[in-house]
Amino acid sequence: MIYFDYAATTPVDNRVLNAMIPYFRESYGNPSSIHRYGQKAETAVDDAREKVASVLHCSPEEILFTSCGSESDNLALRGAALAKRKTSGEKRILTAGNEHHAVGKTAIQLEKEFGFLLEWLDLDEYGAVTPASLAKAVCSDAVLTSVMYANNEIGTINPIKELAEIAHSNSIIFHTDAVQAAAYLDVDVVTLGVDLMSLGGHKFYGPKGVGVLYVRKGTKLIPHLTGGGQEFGLRAGTQNVPYIVGFAEALRLTAEERESRTAHVRTLRDQIVGCVLEEIPDSKLTGHPEKRLPNHASFVFKDVDGNLLLQMLDSAGFACSSGSACKTGNPEPSEVITSLGYSRDWALGSLRITLGVDSTSEHVDEFLKVMPGLVEKARKLNH
Repeated sequence: MIYFDYAATTPVDNRVLNAMIPYFRESYGNPSSIHRYGQKAETAVDDAREKVASVLHCSPEEILFTSCGSESDNLALRGAALAKRKTSGEKRILTAGNEHHAVGKTAIQLEKEFGFLLEWLDLDEYGAVTPASLAKAVCSDAVLTSVMYANNEIGTINPIKELAEIAHSNSIIFHTDAVQAAAYLDVDVVTLGVDLMSLGGHKFYGPKGVGVLYVRKGTKLIPHLTGGGQEFGLRAGTQNVPYIVGFAEALRLTAEERESRTAHVRTLRDQIVGCVLEEIPDSKLTGHPEKRLPNHASFVFKDVDGNLLLQMLDSAGFACSSGSACKTGNPEPSEVITSLGYSRDWALGSLRITLGVDSTSEHVDEFLKVMPGLVEKARKLNH
């Protein structure tokens, strides 16, 4: 099998695994314990926090370890919105319809269950939130804006720095979900100017089940997981020491090797995009042609069942993904694809190919050899 689904998850880097292993069996203490075992574990968590903070260019006290990117999104939105409303009474949340569900569904719940007002930001033809779109939506009762750094389905990169500036000039807290972006884009919070930023370890060769939320000093949060005083009293629960160590090492390596990793995948991605658009009729690139993640190619094919195409690719030995949610007897196109304005006959035929450190030009050549024929076959089966 050839793996082309690095946006879904990545294999754990051997160097990351080696850093984690001692904390499962040898240094297995609880970081909250006073004895030497506990002290050793606490030191490992502190060191990891410093390592993450150095990549993000913030202080270690601004880093919270969570269980994943989704939890970080939940804590950011719910925690910041509830805290700000409590102190100043504002209650409008601004976000986009093509955010990851961890943001979108949290925002919807805040509206339905907690009495917040929710405003969806306009998107351009590439699925981006423009500064003009945010400026238009800004209002006096806005409490929080959440815009993802890069879209997981279509790869489009949002102008986070400019968006954060608009939010701040109107005293609005700004959060970005950088889970998909962190593998290839700079996550320096000083440059980006964000108040809150979510990361997930398994998108950049770290383990699943660990994430980070950056919380700018002075940004108030109401904890959503209460109990012990871990993570500065904002996220209770015994810290997952080996995973935290793994997250920090994976992020350090990502920052260190960013340029070479980016150059490697961009060449392969450009080859895929060029060939697919040239050789497959009725195919379109989704997302921005240039301002997109360097490892990310995504398409829609007219009159193709995206899920059927995925199964055919799987049988041919390629693991890819689609924006189409698979529902028995009732396939629906994803909100991200429909937000781009595609009609159903296009939107159902979405495909995402994402590359990584183990991808090779041979893999890409093999893929491009079979792809046109599979799309043609899928079209025939769809009629």
